[in-house]
Amino acid sequence: MVETLGNLGQSETFDVVVVGAGGAGMSAALVAAIDGARVLLVESTEYVGGTTAYSAGTTWIPASKHAASVNRDDTSANAEGFLNRAIGERSSAAMRRAFLEAGPKAVAHIEANSDVKYRARPFHPDYLSEIEGSTLRGRALEPLPFDGRKLGRAFSLIRPPIPEFTVLGGMMVDRDDVGHLLNMTKSFASFGHAAKLLARHARDRMSSPRGTRLVMGNALIGRLLYSLLQRGVTVLTNTKVEALHTGAKGVEAVTLSHSDERRRIAVKGGVILASGGFNRHPQRRGDMLPGADPAWCPGAPGHTGGAQDLALAAGARFGEGALSNAFWAPVSVRKRADGTSAVFPHFLMDRGKPGMIVVDKTGRRFLNENTSYHLFGIAMQEANRTAPSVPAYLVTDSEGLRKYGLGMVRPGGKGLAPFLSDGYLVEGKTLDELAGKLGIDKAGLADSVARINRYAQTGVDPDFQRGTTAYQNANGDAGWSGPNKCLGPIGQAPFYAVRLYPGDIGAATGLVTDTNARVLNRDDRPIGGLYACGNDMQSVMGGVYPGPGITLGPGLAFGYLAARHAAARGKTSQAALTDARDEAITLPVELNTHAHAK
Repeated sequence: MVETLGNLGQSETFDVVVVGAGGAGMSAALVAAIDGARVLLVESTEYVGGTTAYSAGTTWIPASKHAASVNRDDTSANAEGFLNRAIGERSSAAMRRAFLEAGPKAVAHIEANSDVKYRARPFHPDYLSEIEGSTLRGRALEPLPFDGRKLGRAFSLIRPPIPEFTVLGGMMVDRDDVGHLLNMTKSFASFGHAAKLLARHARDRMSSPRGTRLVMGNALIGRLLYSLLQRGVTVLTNTKVEALHTGAKGVEAVTLSHSDERRRIAVKGGVILASGGFNRHPQRRGDMLPGADPAWCPGAPGHTGGAQDLALAAGARFGEGALSNAFWAPVSVRKRADGTSAVFPHFLMDRGKPGMIVVDKTGRRFLNENTSYHLFGIAMQEANRTAPSVPAYLVTDSEGLRKYGLGMVRPGGKGLAPFLSDGYLVEGKTLDELAGKLGIDKAGLADSVARINRYAQTGVDPDFQRGTTAYQNANGDAGWSGPNKCLGPIGQAPFYAVRLYPGDIGAATGLVTDTNARVLNRDDRPIGGLYACGNDMQSVMGGVYPGPGITLGPGLAFGYLAARHAAARGKTSQAALTDARDEAITLPVELNTHAHAK
């Protein structure tokens, strides 16, 4: 039920309190409720969903029950070998193994006992597809679309998607819908699919401020919220956790606040931190992400790191040794008409397509435009140490703009005037004019374009090996007639560009935990009754981004482990828990001294 803090009694007790209502926190709350716990879910903002609601909702879980539908040959052992090679010593092998063991169980358990349903994408390659053990399909799960009307008034609690990712005033579309919409005049099947979408949206807008057909991250959040309400979980929004109260057995209570209201809530089983990480922390952001302007972050606003501060005060510690403290994507930024900023992540729709290049201030290419968005963001920052590459410039010609769009500019080449007038999109009748308007070296840009035009003819990019892996080719244009699906010429005037910045899309560094997601202190001992999952937890990926959905996958797996352990703890005494080996605790409780790389 959706409640207000003032409606809770002064002496309320819950078995499990979950802090943060993103994908990981909502999953943990749902698993605890399925196990019979009385659960309180606390969210600091006015919406549930966090950054998950903005995302594609992809969840990376190898060897799930859905994998065989698209890939019968993949195994958990294959995935473990792949992660070992991709990540190495940047995270604990024991933690990675715990994730791989728990992930399929979490999917099966939550699907069998709730309205949360997944399916495997038919083709969704691991990002590091050149590494042995990678796959092209089967590990990336996506939520089934969800009818938001089933939520009734609670529909308004779901964080709306990024407006620039919707069409026609709030109609959500996924990657399959986009293909049908672009081909609706060329295919009867696409016309029929598009017609159904448009008719549904027209009906929605008669009674709702946005479309109620939810896909991607919004679908996952909608299904989680519906299931939580069906299970009687108490949900508080606009509510902050001010304090964790500890006793002989660890965390025993929390103090919550909303405006002038305060409540101390007793906790029998545990507190699970899933508040989204440190990315908007007023001090830690500057220390851990130097040079990354908060205005470039496309994440939801709730990840302030406040819950982590409380854990640190209770003796917790942050992990070390990750490749990066955050996960990254190139973003472009535009001021909306209402004065807010639109931060648009360039995941796959433009930069990897033929006829697109990215250059720095000297006009030179400095990376493989088809690399994963995480490695792209890291490369921007590394290159910026020697030549100005923040911002970088995504450049194309009129044909590239028409076919693929450019950031917030949709494919088709129409309606450019607003983007040109506010400077988001820059146009030049010639390459020299474009370079002049961008303030970059004209000779450098001309040379870069000339080189890419030669490479488009041969299909070989000797500078950055663009289009040489399965992942890179998947993000090219399958219908392109050239020898390389990622390489095409730039030559049809006028020419266009948008500015790119490295945007942090989630925290990779977080609180150190054991294999049951229990938060560890500085002596590698669990802090009783305190758990972490999602981006509050040190990522098992070690700051590496090996495949799609590698934040939501571990968020689900460790949310499952934390919830089952906390729910079991709430039903037993501390002494009984020490000897318990029941179904609720499915993995050994391991005091993991390698939870962060030394």
